[in-house]
Amino acid sequence: MKNLFFTILVSILFTSCYNKKQPTMETENTTLIKQYFQYFNDHNWTKMAEMYTETSEFKDPTLGAGIVKQIRAETIKKYSELNKIFPDLKDEVVQMYPSGEKHIIVEFVSSGTAPDGSKFELPICTIFTIENGKITKDFTYFDNFEE
Repeated sequence: MKNLFFTILVSILFTSCYNKKQPTMETENTTLIKQYFQYFNDHNWTKMAEMYTETSEFKDPTLGAGIVKQIRAETIKKYSELNKIFPDLKDEVVQMYPSGEKHIIVEFVSSGTAPDGSKFELPICTIFTIENGKITKDFTYFDNFEE
């Protein structure tokens, strides 16, 4: 009986150790993007920009039509200027949708207050492409037409 109990105990311990989930690209990418939004909300544009490759591809209505390549310094400049207009700028993540090994789709709401006191809330969806721990593509979609 002791041997049977010992065998069952060892089997349970072995199985529980063996079945532990190993980190995947999906969880690593999700962690990376959570950090990205933390830097955004802290207005730490330099740290946020360092999460991109030196030159990254962007799709963003504010940058014009099509894909635009930008270096990190341009990303820092863009968000620093935006932050001057909206000092309390912040993003609230609604949901993250991992998609394969390289992509995270993020649904979020950006908000802030302009110098005239007017407030805005803008629903946004971004598809991040991540390779080797860096963001290579940032394809952002939102309705930028005024009502």
